[in-house]
Amino acid sequence: MKEELREALEACYRAEYGSLLAGLLRRCAGDFELAEAALSDAFTTALERWSESGLPDRPGAWIRTVADRRLTDRLRQPREERLEEASAAPQPELPLEHDLVIPPEHFPHEDDRLRLVFTCCHPALSQDAQVALTLNALLGLRAAEIARAFLVREVTLSQRLVRAKRKVRAAAIPYRLPPRELFAERLGAVLRIVYLVFNEGYVATFGERLTRGELCDEGLRLARLLKELLPEDPEVEGLLALLLLLDSRRNARVGEDEQLVLLSDQDRSLWNTDSIAEGCRLLRQAMGRGRPGSYQLQAAIASMHAVAPDWEATDWHTIVDLYDGLMKLQPSPVVALNRAVAVAMDEGPQKGLDLVEEIVSGGQLENYLYLHSTRADFLRQLNRKPEARAAYLRALELADNALERRFLSGRLSQLEDA
Repeated sequence: MKEELREALEACYRAEYGSLLAGLLRRCAGDFELAEAALSDAFTTALERWSESGLPDRPGAWIRTVADRRLTDRLRQPREERLEEASAAPQPELPLEHDLVIPPEHFPHEDDRLRLVFTCCHPALSQDAQVALTLNALLGLRAAEIARAFLVREVTLSQRLVRAKRKVRAAAIPYRLPPRELFAERLGAVLRIVYLVFNEGYVATFGERLTRGELCDEGLRLARLLKELLPEDPEVEGLLALLLLLDSRRNARVGEDEQLVLLSDQDRSLWNTDSIAEGCRLLRQAMGRGRPGSYQLQAAIASMHAVAPDWEATDWHTIVDLYDGLMKLQPSPVVALNRAVAVAMDEGPQKGLDLVEEIVSGGQLENYLYLHSTRADFLRQLNRKPEARAAYLRALELADNALERRFLSGRLSQLEDA
C-alpha cells in the first residue's frame, strides 16, 4: 500500500509541481527557498497522512492546500525563525480532504507558469543558471536529471541551483511578466526553456516511458501563451511550429510491444495531421516575415519529415542544406551530429561516420548518449562489428530511459547474431 502511495505521490509531483510552486511563489514575492520549503512540507505530510486515510480524490488540490497553509505559517514568522525552524517539529493535525479549501485568489493564475519562466530568465542570472532554475522550478526536475541535460556533474548543477535561487532573493528580482519593452532581452532564454520542457517530455531522461505527455503538453501550452503575448514574432511562431510537428508523431513512437520505434519505421497513418497542418501553416507565416532564426530552421527540418509520404521519399539533400543554415545561426556539436545523420542518409554511412569522428575528437559530447548510439549505428552499417559493439555498450552505459536501453540492447543482440 505504501509503495502505491509513493507512486501516486510521484505522479502528482511530476504532473503538478510547477503549477503548485508557481502559485506559492506569487504569494511570497518569488522567494524560492520559502516556497520550496512549504511545498516540501506538504509532500512529506501527504505521504504520512495518506498512509492513514488513503489517497484523496484530488491529490493536487490536497497538496496545494497544505502547502498554502505551511507558507502562511512561515510568512508570519521573522525570516531568522523560518531558517532556524526545527525540521523535526510535529505536524499539526489536518482535516479530511473535503474540508481543505483554498481561497480562489490563491490558486495559480493561467499565466503563473509563464511568469515563473520569465522570472527565472532575468538577465541578472547566467544563461545556464536561467535554464537550470526553470527546469527545477517549473518541472520539479531533480539535479541529476538536469545535470544530464547540461552534460555536467550533479554536484556542479546542485551548486548552480543554490546560487541562482539566492541571487533571485538577493537581487530582489520581481516575480512577474516583465514590461513588454523588456521581453526581447529574455526571449531567447525563454524560448530555449520552453523547448527543453517539451524535449524532456518527448524523450524522458529517466523512467519506464519514452515520453512524458504532460511535459509535451506543457511545452505546447507555454509556446501558445508566448504566441498570444508576441503574435508577430517569427521565432515564437517557429518554436510553436517545431513543437507541433514533433508532437504530431507522439502516437507512433512506441509500438504495441512497448518498444521504441525509429522515425524510419513509424506508421505514418498514426501521425496527427491536424498538428502537421497547423505547424506547417505557422512555419510559412514565420518564414514570410523575413527574419529567419534557428527555431524556424528546425521547424523546416521537421516539416520535411512531416510532408514526406514515406521514409524513402524524404528529401535529405534539402535537410542537409537546412542544417548548414542552422550551423551558421547556432553552431554546436549537437547540431553538427544531427547534420551528420542527414549527410549519411544523403551520401552514405561512411560520410556520416567521418563527420561523427570529427565531433568525437572535439571531446564535448563524450557523455552524450546519442553521439555514441549514432556512431555505433554507422559502424554497424559498415560491418565494423567490434567497434560498433563497443560504441553500443558506451551508449548503453549512458542510457537511463528503459525503452532506449531495451532498444540498444536489441542492437547489441543483432550484432551478436549476425
